[in-house]
Amino acid sequence: MEYRHLGTSQVKASVITYGAWAIGGTMWGGSDESDAIKAIHASIDAGVTSIDTAPIYGYGKSEELVARAIAGKRDKVQLFTKFGLRWDSTEGEYFFELQEDGKTTKIYRNAKKKSIITECENSLKRLNTDHIDLYQCHWRDHSTELDETMEALAQLLKDGKILAAGVSNFSAEEIATSNKLVPIASDQPPYSMVLRDIEKDVLPYCRENNIGVIVYSPLQRGLLTGKFKPDHKFAQGDHRASQPHFQPEYIKRVNAFLDQLKPMAEKHQTTLGNLVLNWTIQQPGVSAALVGARDAAQATENAKAAHLKVSAEDIAVVDKLLATLEPVVAK
Repeated sequence: MEYRHLGTSQVKASVITYGAWAIGGTMWGGSDESDAIKAIHASIDAGVTSIDTAPIYGYGKSEELVARAIAGKRDKVQLFTKFGLRWDSTEGEYFFELQEDGKTTKIYRNAKKKSIITECENSLKRLNTDHIDLYQCHWRDHSTELDETMEALAQLLKDGKILAAGVSNFSAEEIATSNKLVPIASDQPPYSMVLRDIEKDVLPYCRENNIGVIVYSPLQRGLLTGKFKPDHKFAQGDHRASQPHFQPEYIKRVNAFLDQLKPMAEKHQTTLGNLVLNWTIQQPGVSAALVGARDAAQATENAKAAHLKVSAEDIAVVDKLLATLEPVVAK
């Protein structure tokens, strides 16, 4: 496993980082707690020592599951979590509604100093730790000045409650402004072969300013594994059913592209998913790729992506094929 520094901080991320969104259950159609814990154990055993979570993932459930999984292993892992999405307060900027099990929950972006300090304390308790390795602003709260948000992060750094400050889903301009106020170790944007808009400005800015980039959804929420068919039926509560990437016509187009990649995957004796992950972590400026796993076998398989020896020539072939597949631009 390869580990890369995040910005100028002392925090390193394993190039394959465990993404704990799905195990929280929210928006993913539920999860099995025992399998989730085994998946985290298998990840750690395979060298995936960075775990990324957030309070909003299952309203604290994901963080609590992570804490259970790393009990007795805290010195072996880097904990990345976030702040700024509140379901238990109406203060801040209204974001969206979650509708699950016949219940509607309104989510607000809140990056005010007082809220951040409170959220940090709550996450420390749920994660059963005395510090968070990387603390990230989940989404920009436009009702709060960045000065106030960064002031809170500076205080948490000074207090030793966090080791590095990061942002997520920020524009290049917002990252630049934040970085003038407090050292930003990393940004966490969505990025995949079929969603590449950060290549325009976010990736270049981060490369030029030594800021790490931890990308989420590198497999486009499973689409790039080749396991989805145009007539796929999603479980109730699974947010992917309404996503543009999962409409029948686009699934057909992606599967046709993946069929062209199969010979390369076979040459490297790997899966399509791992070939895609290796392409991702080889992109200039990308520090790590977040990958979820619901069970131990999946987690062990994901970790193998870091060990593939995919040449620059093979990457060029992939890029040539990708040029014929129009990406979906983030809204």
